[in-house]
Amino acid sequence: MATAVKHAPAAKAAGAPRPRSPWVKRRRLALPYLLLLPALLLELLIHLIPMLVGIGMSFLKLTQFYIRNWSAAPNAKFDNYKFVLDFDAAAGKSLLHSFWVTCEYTVLSVGLSWLFGTAAAVLMQRRFRGRDMLRTLFLIPYALPMYAAVITWSFMFQRDTGMVNSILGGQTFWLIGDNSFWALLTVSVWRSWPFAFLIVMAGLQNIPGDLYEAAAIDGAGWWRQLRAITQPMLRPVNQVLFLVLFLWTFNDFNTPYVLFGASAPREASLISIHIYQSSFVTWNFGLGSAMSVLLLLFLLLVTAVYLGITSRRRKAHV
Repeated sequence: MATAVKHAPAAKAAGAPRPRSPWVKRRRLALPYLLLLPALLLELLIHLIPMLVGIGMSFLKLTQFYIRNWSAAPNAKFDNYKFVLDFDAAAGKSLLHSFWVTCEYTVLSVGLSWLFGTAAAVLMQRRFRGRDMLRTLFLIPYALPMYAAVITWSFMFQRDTGMVNSILGGQTFWLIGDNSFWALLTVSVWRSWPFAFLIVMAGLQNIPGDLYEAAAIDGAGWWRQLRAITQPMLRPVNQVLFLVLFLWTFNDFNTPYVLFGASAPREASLISIHIYQSSFVTWNFGLGSAMSVLLLLFLLLVTAVYLGITSRRRKAHV
């Protein structure tokens, strides 16, 4: 008996896990970073390096005469930036006009997309016959290839043969003049609101149903529940959604380019199209790069301010 008790600690020590060597610990800690390394390298090649090249181009007088040999392009220093920021000159006025058109377009597109997406998501929370089919139909604009969808809209907006004028019973020009802005906005909202619908619908799944049941017992109606429960609980989701929609819409190039071509009407001349025209139509890549850098700085500033405000509000509510 004494012999068995004497050997018990030794047997227990033999069955205990051996301490891991420092090399094994370091290898386990480094494994996640090694798995992320290919993605980081691709991100560096695809985004960061072209961005740095664009910043370098903005300090050069890079025109069509120096495309073959960029190193021979004269150094412009800050002349490109001074030129585009001179709002008394024609180039500065044109850029400022495109900036304000883009701001108006972004505010309306993001606001309407969020409004339609939220309304549809809230309505889809209730069970009714055909709900799953309706959800699928709502996501079709988001699932369709962008070019095919916008080209279809361009045919629908044609004056003589377009479906829009056939339904409205008129002969309106939608792709030129003042109506071009509203045509562009219509296509943008049509493509963006299903994304807002999808995100808000996912956020609604995380709201406990007990809150609505307790509110209904206390006498709160549908509108009161929406204001007191749904919107506060969706605030974190909406904060991310607004930022993503803002960045996508303000940078939108494909929609106006496919809808109008390289020369968009003045009323629908977004800043992305303006930069494209300065770079690839007039062949002044240095000037276009300077505009792109200014656009990047503006978006970074807006994003930083927005994140700062939302983080403070989040801390205040906590």
